[in-house]
Amino acid sequence: MKILITGGAGFIGSALVRHIIENTTDAVINLDKLTYAGNLDSLEKVSDSERYTFEQVDICNRSELDRVFLAHKPDVVMHLAAESHVDRSIIGSAEFIQTNIVGTYQLLEAARCYWEKLTESTKLAFRFHHISTDEVYGDLPHPDEQGGELPMFTEQTSYSPSSPYSASKASSDHLVRAWFRTYGLPTIVTNCSNNYGPYHFPEKLIPLVILNALEGRDLPIYGRGDQIRDWLYVEDHARALYKVVTEGTVGETYNIGGHNEKQNIRVVQTICEILDVLVPKESKYAEQITYVTDRPGHDRRYAIDSSKMSEELNWTPVETFETGLRKTIEWYLTNQQWCKNVQDGSYKRERLGIYQ
Repeated sequence: MKILITGGAGFIGSALVRHIIENTTDAVINLDKLTYAGNLDSLEKVSDSERYTFEQVDICNRSELDRVFLAHKPDVVMHLAAESHVDRSIIGSAEFIQTNIVGTYQLLEAARCYWEKLTESTKLAFRFHHISTDEVYGDLPHPDEQGGELPMFTEQTSYSPSSPYSASKASSDHLVRAWFRTYGLPTIVTNCSNNYGPYHFPEKLIPLVILNALEGRDLPIYGRGDQIRDWLYVEDHARALYKVVTEGTVGETYNIGGHNEKQNIRVVQTICEILDVLVPKESKYAEQITYVTDRPGHDRRYAIDSSKMSEELNWTPVETFETGLRKTIEWYLTNQQWCKNVQDGSYKRERLGIYQ
């Protein structure tokens, strides 16, 4: 297959590109605008492959999208291009509306116009796979609030987004489903839990804490740090995405989770404990933990029921949180140059998302 991947220079996108080039015979067209979070260094391992092509294109640019479809004639679209940091969305929502909603609309229309001109057999085989987030569901009851067995997100959970980011992703999900129902465009949607792993831009919790710890800086915890997230190793996610686009059912939604619910404070403490072993120093890294004002509208708990993925597509995550986190920390320790390259000076790991 020829697979057009949008946002292929980003964190999850680059993991998906690497997975496909290294483990299949498919070709990849990587379409990425190269914003602050997109970096071609993340694709150095596969960039020389004759099955890999890069196109620097903004998904909001319809004429360029039409050119790419005409030039490369993809069999599949996997749409990951998005603004994705909640804190940034709080102080600058316009970028999220433009990229996540308008950009998805432009891509859907370009794909629809391309798909409608295909032969019947290629039309039947075509897929538009939209990659989204569990944050569209809002938050779940927290152990502090409810006893007994706690609910999880399923594919039938109603949407209730809390932030400008999650609202923009919810909107894009609705557009994709509308294009399936109205126009028949063969779409699939996946909603994933919090990803972590190598090549993650250091505005997100795990890479931020690793790098701050190594530099002796504060390790900021929002509120009490009791927010619970379900952590998914990014390479497990890449395997799941390929499973969905090759074996999933058109019109369906699949939730992809890591089966690892952890409080944020425990995530940070675990990073500190691993660093105490790998890079020991006189004091404990946990002494750098500080508590800061929580962000507005912060969801308290996410948890994904991914039984549909395991039952229908025979996918389960390989990494436990402990094995995946250790691999992640070891990667950052041995790839300090990548970390320096992606921080261009405009972002110095300062607190974002403060709204007065």
